Amino acid sequence: MAEWPELTPMKNRLVNYGVTDNGIAIIELISDSDGAPLEEGKTAVNTYTREMWHDIDDAVLSARFDDEVSVILITGHGDKFFSAGASIKYLNRLTPRYKYFFCLHANETLSRLEQTPKLVVAALNGHTVGGGLEIAMAADIRIARKGNFQVGLPEVSLGVLAGTGGTARLSRLVGKAKSMEIMVTGRKFQFEEAKDMALVHDVYDSMSLEEFRQDVLDYAGQFSLPFAAAKAIGNIKRSVQSGLEIPLEYHLALERELQSDLFQSDDAKAGIAAYVDKKTPKFTGQ
Repeated sequence: MAEWPELTPMKNRLVNYGVTDNGIAIIELISDSDGAPLEEGKTAVNTYTREMWHDIDDAVLSARFDDEVSVILITGHGDKFFSAGASIKYLNRLTPRYKYFFCLHANETLSRLEQTPKLVVAALNGHTVGGGLEIAMAADIRIARKGNFQVGLPEVSLGVLAGTGGTARLSRLVGKAKSMEIMVTGRKFQFEEAKDMALVHDVYDSMSLEEFRQDVLDYAGQFSLPFAAAKAIGNIKRSVQSGLEIPLEYHLALERELQSDLFQSDDAKAGIAAYVDKKTPKFTGQ
């Protein structure tokens, strides 16, 4: 059973990063309500600024290039917030042009996370609203902690829309009608309702934050080497992520190419041979 590793602050001290012994890279968002590095006595709201996006981007790239990493786990610091999204005080200081590039950078970073051929699990340890939900929706699987926490995209109350992939990803995840209702009302709701609409995959009734972290680590561990075929999981992700945006015949062609790549892999040879010999396969990711 993997243990929560010691995390190291990234350059701007707005993300903590570490890797478990079984290859789970942990990206922990950590900031106060102003989006500044968290100081003792302040609540971790985990709002983001341009500097946090730099840290997230660096962490994603670290996990992507690390051959020992097969799963990425993104979560928030503390027991109250996964993330409250962008720091409103920070946004209020920016020019419209700067805001545009700020959103562009955020979109590029989430696209990098989404396109990384490693499974991404979002551990929603608290309130997940605005840009926080937009970050979570870029993950492949979302696991929430049971509690009196809110989810939603309330940007309309500020006179703007959810511009970090919110309108695009929510509509793809829950459908046009439901996503419209959520965003035009700006209402917030509980994780249980989010599960009912398949926005989150499960809600864990963990007794404490520490137990929740361990429960999610145990869940993510099933997708790590040598128990899971990480290369196959990565190709499944690539097919789903890219294939939904192209016509079916092209998606099928992409699927065949990804399958051909897997048929030539050591993992496929090991998996098929183990099945025939009625043994448990050990995968290497090669």
